Amino acid sequence: MTAIISASELADASAGPRPPVLLDVRYVPGAPPGRPEYEAGHLPGAVFVDLDAELAGPPGAGGRHPLPDVAEFGAAMRRAGVSSGTPVVVYDAGLGWAAARAWWLLRWTGHPDVRVLDGGLAAWDGPLTTEVPAPAAGDFRPVPGGLPLLDADTAAALARDGLLLDARAAERYRGDVEPLDRVGGHIPGAVSAPTSENVGADGRFLPAGALAERFRSLGVTAGNTGPGTGVYCGSGVSAAHQLLAMEIAGLPAPALYAGSWSEWTSDPGRPVATGPEPS
Repeated sequence: MTAIISASELADASAGPRPPVLLDVRYVPGAPPGRPEYEAGHLPGAVFVDLDAELAGPPGAGGRHPLPDVAEFGAAMRRAGVSSGTPVVVYDAGLGWAAARAWWLLRWTGHPDVRVLDGGLAAWDGPLTTEVPAPAAGDFRPVPGGLPLLDADTAAALARDGLLLDARAAERYRGDVEPLDRVGGHIPGAVSAPTSENVGADGRFLPAGALAERFRSLGVTAGNTGPGTGVYCGSGVSAAHQLLAMEIAGLPAPALYAGSWSEWTSDPGRPVATGPEPS
């Protein structure tokens, strides 16, 4: 099983004997929830999942999108019809950042079969519907710990002694602009690795070999794969896309700093670096 699914593969799976549960996680940072877009047209059978309300806890010192309460996350997934023995496919309307957040949370809490629609809604050429489904409740019971996590201290240690990738746009890494958080820049020692470079012009992921080469060029080696590599972004959303790309590339799962830059900069005592990476 791969971490992504094409639109044609999804169409076949949806018509098969074991159709997946579909989750629509449309989300734009700083914009209202994507429910109106969902109601205007979505994949048949898809259930809307609100990233802010169901895939994150309340914003605060832990960042703009801290991890949700596990029990509340499990209840939201069961309402959406998610069961442990049923495949799940997640999609959004963008580059896959929000969908990757749902993918990562389900994997982190133990779901064995979850994939992201490659290319998102734009890749789907089948019918859309405005009918809102009422799925039977699922039985998924989340058990956290399936993927490695970082906090601020372990992220700092990894930036110093291992490899910490910054998934935000390069201008945010450098501190040229900061549209969302208190201060611009990056965690000292982190390497700039914009998530947008995981996909091609069509919004689909690059081939596995190209992704593997990309991560090798960023410093991912046999000696630091898995928890020896960490990833962060602004609030722990787009960083999940980096983890998804690394899985497609066949690399062991790196550790996610879920609080990311929004948590890091909530403490003015934590150091901030600006400018490009040292040559």
